[in-house]
Order: sequence, then C-alpha cells, then structure tokens
Amino acid sequence: MTEANETNTVEQAQVRGNRKTRVGKVVSDKQSKTIIVEILSRVAHKRYKKVVKSRVRYAAHDENNEAKMGDMVRIGETRPLSKNKHWRLIEIISRGE
Repeated sequence: MTEANETNTVEQAQVRGNRKTRVGKVVSDKQSKTIIVEILSRVAHKRYKKVVKSRVRYAAHDENNEAKMGDMVRIGETRPLSKNKHWRLIEIISRGE
C-alpha cells in the first residue's frame, strides 16, 4: 500500500464508527482477493486456572492481493462480502519471512 492509501483506509475505519479491529498472522493467501488471518489467544481456564490456547480464523478481503503468508496484519470489521467474509484488510504491520 502507498502511504496515502494506507492512511486513508485507517482514517475511514475510524470515521465509520466503532468497528472491531484485530491483529493476526496470515496463514493462507491461496484464494483470490482473500486471506485467512489466525488470531491466537491464551486465557486461564475459569475453574481450573490452566492456561488454554485458542485460535480464531477470519477470512478477510484483500483487494490487491498484497498480504502474503506469515505477514502480521490488521483487519477491520465490514459489511458481509460473502458467506464467510466479514472482515477487510486495513494494513500490513510487518512482513513475514
């Protein structure tokens, strides 16, 4: 993304109201204009206090196919784009290897 385009998408996300954003790692970029972003979290079990890992995978819209596997990205909530896509790529935070 160019600097101007990147700042515009971040500003648009802020103007639209209280939309959720998430930061995660791209685990698949095989589909056209779609990336799969995985978000890992570690939470203590309510009763047993053992730390449990959980993961959530989101399908996000990537208009220009910019994100590649291993990239850390920020995705934002959007209107439904397809059956499974309700998120849009906002920015690429860091590139993977």
